[in-house]
Amino acid sequence: VQLQASGGGLVQAGGSLRLSCAVSGRTFSSYVMGWFRETPGKEREFVSGVSPDGSDTYHADSVKGRFTISRDNAKNTVYLQMNSLKVEDTAVYYCAMRRSDGFAIATLKSYYAYWGQGTLVTVSS
Repeated sequence: VQLQASGGGLVQAGGSLRLSCAVSGRTFSSYVMGWFRETPGKEREFVSGVSPDGSDTYHADSVKGRFTISRDNAKNTVYLQMNSLKVEDTAVYYCAMRRSDGFAIATLKSYYAYWGQGTLVTVSS
């Protein structure tokens, strides 16, 4: 299973970015997908998750109202639209695929078996 994340970069505070994650090697439409982020010295934290059919999403309180997760099962791709970015959103962002099939969106990273390589998002003030 391969997950290829892209879309990171440098943006000013208040700006927007869209991350993408293309998946191959597994039946994409059967699994919950998530985005996590990590900064130096901190645990990798859950950001957003989406159900297998895209009908249900969940976002961490820190990004609620600013970030939107979505997926295109025809393209085996999950997206993270990030608006109104803040300096504190600076991190390496990882996409992840849940270990087992099912509908529930898990927020613990131990529930996810496959990870992308990470894409760096830097928000400047």
